Amino acid sequence: MAENGANMTEHDAIHAALKNNNDWAKRTASEQPDLFPSLAKGQQPAILWIGCSDSRVPETTVLGLKPGDVFVHRNIANILHAGDVNSGAVIEYAVVHLKVKHIVLCGHTSCGGVNAALGNKKLGLIDAWLLPLRSLRSQHYDALAGLSPEERTQKLVEENVLAGVRTLKQNSSVIEAIKERGLKVHGLVYDISCGQLKELETSEDEGVEKSRFDAFFTS
Repeated sequence: MAENGANMTEHDAIHAALKNNNDWAKRTASEQPDLFPSLAKGQQPAILWIGCSDSRVPETTVLGLKPGDVFVHRNIANILHAGDVNSGAVIEYAVVHLKVKHIVLCGHTSCGGVNAALGNKKLGLIDAWLLPLRSLRSQHYDALAGLSPEERTQKLVEENVLAGVRTLKQNSSVIEAIKERGLKVHGLVYDISCGQLKELETSEDEGVEKSRFDAFFTS
């Protein structure tokens, strides 16, 4: 009986979601009659959003935007592995072909992936994915040691975003777009407790930018 109840709950959830979609589609078509026909012709998003898979951080809703405004890549703990073909393909398509004007790398408070990396429990396949976070934990060991559990999580969330921004700025397509057309890269943290986004300081001096260009740009 318990199993049937669980299945019924799951069925009710997707049934409600499909009904909500039908209502939303009708309402949107009525209020914005040009939106869906326009989207059917193609997309011109201004923003590439790279965020966490967490269900509490729906990027288009959080930004107050509409379908077609944001190109999206999400994964556990918004980690960027330099050699990851999945995120690499998204970044290249967004930058080279869609020519987005902004890339947002967004972390969030109460991140389960960050908390997992701050612990020492074996989790299986996800352990390999979280290695960059564990590396950051090691690099910032002294700074993290004196913090409360909540502060440690927040600190590692921010360091992970900053590391992702650095990885983005080492991507040759991103480097070229920054140089040629002023592409902007932003590091944000979303506070789940209040719904607010905070932008982190990611500016660099010219020497750092030049050394990165010399080391990572290819043509």
